[in-house]
Parts: sequence; structure tokens; C-alpha cells
Amino acid sequence: MRLHRLLPSFLRDRRGLTAVTFALSLPVIVGSAGLGVEVGYWFFEERRLQTAADLAANAGAVVLRSGGSRNAVISAANEEAVENGYVPGTITINTPPTSGANRNNHAVEVLLHRDLPRYFTALFTDAPVSVSVRAVAAYENEQQACILALDTWANDAVIFIGNPTASFDGCVVMSNSLADDSITIAGSADVTAPCIVSAGGTAVSADLTLTSCAAPMEEMPQAQDPYANLAEPSQSGPCASVPGGNPNVPKTLNPGIYCGGLDLSGDFTLNSGVYVVDGGDFRINAGANVTGHGVMFFLTNGATVHFNGNAEISLTAMTTGTYAGVLMYGDRDQGNADNIFNGTADSNFTGALYFPTQQVTHNGNFSGSNGCLRVVARSIDLRGDASFGTDCTGTGLDTIEVPGSVRLVE
Repeated sequence: MRLHRLLPSFLRDRRGLTAVTFALSLPVIVGSAGLGVEVGYWFFEERRLQTAADLAANAGAVVLRSGGSRNAVISAANEEAVENGYVPGTITINTPPTSGANRNNHAVEVLLHRDLPRYFTALFTDAPVSVSVRAVAAYENEQQACILALDTWANDAVIFIGNPTASFDGCVVMSNSLADDSITIAGSADVTAPCIVSAGGTAVSADLTLTSCAAPMEEMPQAQDPYANLAEPSQSGPCASVPGGNPNVPKTLNPGIYCGGLDLSGDFTLNSGVYVVDGGDFRINAGANVTGHGVMFFLTNGATVHFNGNAEISLTAMTTGTYAGVLMYGDRDQGNADNIFNGTADSNFTGALYFPTQQVTHNGNFSGSNGCLRVVARSIDLRGDASFGTDCTGTGLDTIEVPGSVRLVE
């Protein structure tokens, strides 16, 4: 009877209700928190897996661009995936890709799959959480360069300054320097090119018109020296001499070794062949008129070039043989020095100016037949008007290849 009277009072009593309610809802709260943490873990692992796939595809495309075999591509992609957090699961590497919009021989596809363990949700099912990601990277076709600076650290390795107007038709400006101002366009310069390409950065404060890319291409792979394996000519034999006499009488010069420099004044016709300048300056003086077809000049023992701005110069490289397309060749053992090329608007060089350890300063208003002038040097300073082109059929010039960029496309 007493219990019957106490029961209504117990039901009306609200003391301790919060504790009871909390105790009853605690499993739901803990379960929701656990589920949130676990779902966050799944998303984190998916993003981690996607990063590994992206980097693996990029690594594979870099090897593919360099001409690596399919096995080399797969090995590079596998290694990169593991280094960036991929743990054993399923990895598939296809080149070309088997699906998507980039099924071509320039692309690498990476597919990664992992089964993630369950923790809290294992209370409801023991099936693993499957995560799959995909990445595709591709490289662009190689470009051609008309000028290439080989120095890997110099500031202003390529510089357009003063008031030159320089145009590049079908070929780019390339610098291998890793400096932030690897290519500089300043002053009143006006440069038009498909693109300027730098292994480092660029500093542009003058007029630059790009016809094939939206902005300068920076932090790009370095280009190979196209003449790295070019042999040096023989330097044995007697020293030749420059014909003297009345400077107003046209003269002919023959190939040979010119010791202590080569100094030309007046009118000269140069016969085809190799001219070795052993020490001193290769100088063409004011008022000179110098013509030579099928010639190559090798400068050694500290020899440098200095052509006067009032001279008319027309020189073309050989079109066949070891030195086909090479007009000037600076000894690789030369110390750093400046080779200065001046000339009138009627002057032209057809061929390559190759000074791997020295600077070329281009002050003249000349560019070679149809723009077939190439400059490959430690550093390059362009202060005169010039037009460069790529239609150099029959000149013997080789292409200067600039690696295409690698990027994620899917």
C-alpha cells in the first residue's frame, strides 16, 4: 500500500533528469563523433592517395619526355608514389592512358587503389572502405630556340636592354640560369617571340609580346648544349699572315692559323674553310667590307671577337661536314670574356655563334639570311635590332631543342 502511494510522487519528480537523459544519449553522441572522425580519416587518406598519384604521373611523364622506355616510366612512377605516402595496394600505370581525353604517347596515367580499415563503423559492417584515384600527366612537344644561354647561375644570363627591336619567328629565347632574373627585358627594348623560357625566373620591365604562350615560362628544365660534342679543329701548322699593301685594294684571305689575332681593314673576301685565331682579337675595323661563305672561325688561347659598327660583314657557315652551321666557335677552355658583334644594317651572319664559356654582346643590326642566326653562349647581351627565324633549310644549322613542360592534364 505504501509503494502505491509513492509511485505517483516518483513519476512527478524531475530531479536528476538531466543526468538520466545524458546517460541515455551518450552512446549516440560518442557514435556521431566517432563516425565524423572516421569519415574525416577516409577523406584525408583519399587526398593523400591523390597527391601520390599526381606526383607519380608527373614523374613518369618526365621520364617519358626524356625518351625513357616503358619500364623506366613505370619504375619512376612507382618510386615516386611510394616516396609520397602510397602504401601497398593496387597501382596501375598506363602509357598511353587507356581512357580520358589524353590517350596519346606523350601522357602517363596512374591509377591507385587502397582498401582502408574500419574502426568505429566496424560495429555495423566488416567490409573495407575502397578508395580509388586517377591522375594523368603529359608533356608538351619540344620547342626550338634561336638563342640559348648556358650559364646555370648568372643573373641576366640573357638580357635585352637599350632600345633594340628583336623578333623571333617560330623560335623561343632560352636561358639555363636558375637565377630569379635569368632573362631580363629592360630599358626601351621591344621583344616579340613565341615565348621566353627560363630555368629560373624572368624580369620584364619593357615591351614583350608573346605569340604562343600566355606568360613567360619559368622554372623549366634546362636545355642541352647542342654543340657539347663538337670537336675542336686542328691547331697545328705554321702561322698564316694577313695580306698587306694598299688598304683600298680588295684582298683575299685563306684558311689557316692566325697567331696573335686576325685584324681586317678594307675589302676582304674569305675563301671557304676553317680559320683558327690563336690569341689576340679577331677584329674587323670601321669601314671594312668583309665577305666569306662556307667559313668557320675557331678562337683559342684567349682570342675574342670585336667587330666595328661601321663595318659591312657578310659571313655564312659551312653547310656540310663537321662544322656545318657553325660560324664561330670559342674554345671551351677559354676564360670568361666578352665577344662583341657590331655591324651595319646591311651586315648579316648565317650560322651559329658558339661561345660556351664566354659572353656574346650583339650590338649590330644583323640577323643572317632569313633570320638564320643562332647564339649559344655562356651569357647573351642583345642591344641591337635583330630578326630570328626557323626556316633555315640548306644552311646546315641544327635545331636547339628546348624541353616541353610537363603538367597534370587530368
